Amino acid sequence: MKECIILAGGFGTRLQSVVKDIPKCMAHVAGEPFLYHLFNYVNREAFGHVILSLGYKADVVLEWLENKTFPFQISYVKEDEPLGTGGAIKLAFGQVFGESAYVINGDTFFDINTGFLSDFHIQKNASISLALKPMTDFDRYGSVELNEKERIIRFNEKQYCDKGLINGGVYLINKEIFSSFDLPEKFSFEKDIMEAHLHDIEIYGQSFDNYFIDIGIPSDFEKANKDFNLK
Repeated sequence: MKECIILAGGFGTRLQSVVKDIPKCMAHVAGEPFLYHLFNYVNREAFGHVILSLGYKADVVLEWLENKTFPFQISYVKEDEPLGTGGAIKLAFGQVFGESAYVINGDTFFDINTGFLSDFHIQKNASISLALKPMTDFDRYGSVELNEKERIIRFNEKQYCDKGLINGGVYLINKEIFSSFDLPEKFSFEKDIMEAHLHDIEIYGQSFDNYFIDIGIPSDFEKANKDFNLK
């Protein structure tokens, strides 16, 4: 059974001018919460179990879920206080039945074929596989560098790039990662796992030049509304 964690506890600080007092994943895009569009995606990708990692205003998400049925099992975990991306993912992995799971950001839609990422993950014998998005003329994201075997060798800080690969916010992660290191309750998955252990564990990146949108800023939120109205 394919399993997926959706990180759905974001504050939406940069969206306050257009969306107030709800988690980012509940911001309405084309008439529905953004989470609705993510659910359509995970259904299309044949996931059988979705774990929501909730935090800020978790009750807004849970109320939306009431009286709805979906073609996959839904579980959730709730942070009492922000745990960082690493703490949130680790907490959610407590609900994962299998040995690995996908992780998707609740404010990002990256329309990849997860079966391709799974095949890549197995082929590379990876501990963590990232879906990477090729971009041009960007400064909002850090870039990711690969070697000739598609192993990640560097995460670069945010700076202007004329072209490069960015972390698209979709991961396939082996569960054992979280028992391999002595981790605090609160930590960053990006900094304290991927960057800190870049040379200790097998981290690979596969490029997908597919539709990508991050609704974290008002201009892209508006773009998402236009794009999803056309779908």
